[in-house]
Amino acid sequence: METKTVKDRKHTWSFSSIKLFDQCPKKYYHLKVAKDYTEDFNTRVILYGNEFHKAAEDYVSGAKAELDARFIYAKAALDRLMGMPGDKLCEYKMGLTENLEPCDFYAKDVWYRGIADLLIIDKAVGAAKVIDYKTGKSARYADKGQLELMALCVFKHFPEIKVIKAGLLFVVCNAFVGEVYTVEKQSPLWQKWMATYGGLERAFSNDVWNAKPTGLCRAHCVVLECPHNGRR
Repeated sequence: METKTVKDRKHTWSFSSIKLFDQCPKKYYHLKVAKDYTEDFNTRVILYGNEFHKAAEDYVSGAKAELDARFIYAKAALDRLMGMPGDKLCEYKMGLTENLEPCDFYAKDVWYRGIADLLIIDKAVGAAKVIDYKTGKSARYADKGQLELMALCVFKHFPEIKVIKAGLLFVVCNAFVGEVYTVEKQSPLWQKWMATYGGLERAFSNDVWNAKPTGLCRAHCVVLECPHNGRR
């Protein structure tokens, strides 16, 4: 059987993976392509975030009548979302093909994957809301790129939707970073993300994964073989 080279591999992506590539192509290569290093996702901060997401999903979907007591501070915000008109879709998975056609998250021809923490679809008025929960202590460095991609996915999966109000809901620090997207503005957003994805595609095509050193390399990066890693 013929073995596929890096150049031949399918280049599926998500917001988190493209952010990883932008952070450092070499790190992306070792974590996503060679897979000879792994990151620890069992840290206290990550586990807390995952537990909140699960609790919010159970509460908003109605799977549990009460919100986990540990997250009671977010109940008022979640209740407001639950009271909004429209169908509530929790942890909603969406996929797109390379031709920007909607597809299943696990489809064989899936090209982009995204998961909306909460998607509220109000078909009666052709509007939707996309909410992404954040458990960080500050919204100072909020990145709305995730909202852009989620909005673009929603427009493809729900063609009756013409306006999307999206937001990063920082439940711990009680902050909200929002944006409004209209169906007419898809093209410039796709141009932006296609350009970003182009860098990843070129890295695969050329099999070149250059390191991008930052102040976090020496003490925090898991790729020990990198010359910028201080823990070798």
